[in-house]
Amino acid sequence: MRANRKRRLIIVLGLVALAAVAVGLTLYALRANINLFFTPSQIAAGEAPHDRTMRIGGVVKKDSVNRDSNSLQVTFVVTDFAKDVEVSYDDILPDLFREGQGVVIVGKLDDSNEFIAQQVLAKHDETYMPPEVAQALKATGNLPDGSVPSS
Repeated sequence: MRANRKRRLIIVLGLVALAAVAVGLTLYALRANINLFFTPSQIAAGEAPHDRTMRIGGVVKKDSVNRDSNSLQVTFVVTDFAKDVEVSYDDILPDLFREGQGVVIVGKLDDSNEFIAQQVLAKHDETYMPPEVAQALKATGNLPDGSVPSS
């Protein structure tokens, strides 16, 4: 009877250990895929990590878009009207991308605080603004009139 009880305890402890390892590996895998969101002000304050995939959001600053005539390389500035971040992108921009419009950009921050974009997401109509961008602009007191955050 004692041997049977001891065997059951070992099996239960083994299952608990396997479950703990499975949960730990799952959390580790998810951690690597999380894209954190930062505003230009947070990046300027040094809160954003370097060389880690993240999202930034704001408004494309007027007269900041520079296109290389020999390639797809584009540089532009994203602002939350308090601080600016220079973005470099080497691909085709979305059709709805334009100066003065809200954007969310996926990429990495390099050591010189330039954001190297992997993907640029532009808003889809005149009044839409991504919720993260709207909250960031509202926090700085610079939410443009007529902008409606999506729910």
